[in-house]
This record gives sequence, C-alpha cells and structure tokens, in this order.
Amino acid sequence: MKRTWTIIGVSDVAGSFKWYQSLFGQPETPPGHDDFGQIVDTDGTVLLCLHQWGDAPKKATTRPPHHHPPLMSPEKASPGNGLLLFFRVDDFDMALKRARALVTRFEEEPHLNPNTQTREFSLRDPDGYYVTISALSEPGGGERLAGQALATDEPRGRTRKSQQGRPRFRG
Repeated sequence: MKRTWTIIGVSDVAGSFKWYQSLFGQPETPPGHDDFGQIVDTDGTVLLCLHQWGDAPKKATTRPPHHHPPLMSPEKASPGNGLLLFFRVDDFDMALKRARALVTRFEEEPHLNPNTQTREFSLRDPDGYYVTISALSEPGGGERLAGQALATDEPRGRTRKSQQGRPRFRG
C-alpha cells in the first residue's frame, strides 16, 4: 500500500490546523509542532500536512531546518498555484454546514459533478488554497442532489488494465 502526504505551506500552522479540523469535523487538538502539523483521519491516515512558510521554525527548537525549496516563501508563487486540494468525505451534508461557518463565500456552490456523479463544493482556506469537498459515492452509484437525475444509467466503477494492456471496466 502507498500513501501520499500532501504538504502545503501556510502562514499560521496552528490557525490552519484548527480551520481544517473544523472543516472535517474533527476534535480540536494542537499541531505536533509550531511549524508543522498533520491532519489525520480517525484511522491514522494522513489527510494533509501543514508546513510553516520558510526554512526554520519561528520558535527555538532542536529540530534542524527543513530545506524544502517549494515551501520557502509564498512570494515566489501564489499559494495553491497548480494545486487542487480535493477531499472525499462520508459526511457531505455536515461538511457543507461546517464549511459555511468557516467562510463567507464559496468558490463553487454545491453541485453535482457530471464526471464523478457526486456532490461537491469548493472554497478557499485561510492561505488561499482552493479546496474541493466531494461526497463519497455509495457502492454502485453516485450521490444525487435533491431533484437531480444521474447523467447516465451505465454502471460505474474502477478501471484496470486487461492482460492486453487496455483499460478494462471493473464494476
């Protein structure tokens, strides 16, 4: 099994940590360090890592500088340029309520994504990153907005390559 740890540069690790915990409906806890924190799911899966912009922690620490060139300064590029933080959640309606309490406006209001057939919405986090929240689909189909039909009645599922190397539908 493999996991991705997405790390984003933030101006305030503790503030961003609290913001994402609120968005995901997690109990409020402090980040592990002043300059770095991991948002972790209930099963221990790392959802997102928050890294203080710059090379060294703001407070004295015995940990060495990190030397992550892309996280040195938000002035080198706009935070989130080329990045979409896309989270699938199993409590979409509650996540929507929590998100409305965190921001004054959405980048995209809740809608049905015609490609995934799931509900989603998008907002900006405190550092300007574009965050999309998408409903986990139920086995055998997507979640629908009230009054909306699915765009297709074809079965959906993952694809994998056949022995001939061509994608094959797996329902």
